[in-house]
Amino acid sequence: MPLRNGEEVKLLDLKDREVAFFPPALAQMLVRSKVAQAEVLGEFMVPGTFVAYSLPDLARQLGQSQTWKDGRVITKRDRAHLGLGVSLWPSLEVLYSLGGLQGLPYPLVIQPFLPEARDLRVAVLGDYAEAYERLNPHSFRKNLFQGGSSRPVPLTPELLAFSRQIMARGKFPYAILDLLASDTGELYLSEISIKGGLTGARLSQAEFRERVKNLEEVFQRQWESS
Repeated sequence: MPLRNGEEVKLLDLKDREVAFFPPALAQMLVRSKVAQAEVLGEFMVPGTFVAYSLPDLARQLGQSQTWKDGRVITKRDRAHLGLGVSLWPSLEVLYSLGGLQGLPYPLVIQPFLPEARDLRVAVLGDYAEAYERLNPHSFRKNLFQGGSSRPVPLTPELLAFSRQIMARGKFPYAILDLLASDTGELYLSEISIKGGLTGARLSQAEFRERVKNLEEVFQRQWESS
């Protein structure tokens, strides 16, 4: 639904009145907000990921952050796209000190930084799925919008199973997932969407729209027969 910020209650109202959604209402809420994704799908993200709504939230994590391997942290501004709201900090202490001097744009998603992690994008639409890696030797931001490049990678059973597990939790009938693969092989969710950039994918935007249309028609037939 084309909702403006603050209109999300309309989804809850329609859901409460038993209106059927495609994609489901939960998935539509999650793709609108990085904070919502961290709150609902945080179990799939880098351990230590949390949402800061205020300075005390940062203070409560200072001790825990000392155990993070690299020490550096990533912040993500809610509802910012194309990597424009992503920042890298030398430590949570630095971010906390800044927050004590001036206001920060809360809420913020905060994650431990994984310097050696690979950036993978996985597209899953029904029985179609593919994966590719995004690279940028000049920046920790791998977005193609910010100078990154891409290359196809094998869609392993582990990668596909992890993607589908996330989708099941968030009730996504299809999705484009940004995943992190650590240097020791662990997979973590970075973000998930139901539309967006496919630059670097074999799947074109026209094919993407056609596959989504087919999934919508399957949902409609199932709903009409229920």
